[in-house]
Amino acid sequence: GLALSHCVGTNSLCPAGPWRSGGPCKMKRVRTVFKPEQLERLEQEFLKQQYMVGTERVDLAATLHLTETQVKVWFQNRRIKWRKQSMEQKAAKLSQFGVIQPATADSTDIKDHEEDTVDVEL
Repeated sequence: GLALSHCVGTNSLCPAGPWRSGGPCKMKRVRTVFKPEQLERLEQEFLKQQYMVGTERVDLAATLHLTETQVKVWFQNRRIKWRKQSMEQKAAKLSQFGVIQPATADSTDIKDHEEDTVDVEL
């Protein structure tokens, strides 16, 4: 779960949050390891709907013996993965048809910028 490892150091006073550093005590958030059955069910629910909110999320968390936060974060991370996969598939289709992706601002030539500027003599 979102369990925190024990304090490392001699001071027993720990920071309030798991991501704060400071003082002799440092806390580390332990990564959630999902069981295959949990992942299968989460994926099934994601296929139905990409956003899980309210009582649906509470019920799913209880069914899977997870916290509501764990389910929420899993869905957030899965949406990011889904968007990335969608973008990659779109790029693959465009390249398959010979369509060139539009260049980003940082990849344009300096020559292009020079053509846009106009010198004015006084």
